[in-house]
Amino acid sequence: MKDKQKKDQDSTTNKDEKLKSFIERIERLVEEKNNIRFDIKEVFSEAKTMGYDPKTMRKILALRKMDIDERIEQEALLDSYRNALGIY
Repeated sequence: MKDKQKKDQDSTTNKDEKLKSFIERIERLVEEKNNIRFDIKEVFSEAKTMGYDPKTMRKILALRKMDIDERIEQEALLDSYRNALGIY
């Protein structure tokens, strides 16, 4: 009986340590993510002081992430909507 209790307790302790390890890893990653966000903000700020428009830069970044076919399709739709609304 005592052996089973000891085994269960060891198993619980092991699971608790694993959970603690996961939580600590997540905390470190969140901290790294926040640091990266700050670095990105600094780069945008630096670009802005050089005369670049951060809003437009974000749009360019989004376009660069897209698959080329998807981007071409979206640009065609945008042109079609502009034409339909008389926006040139």
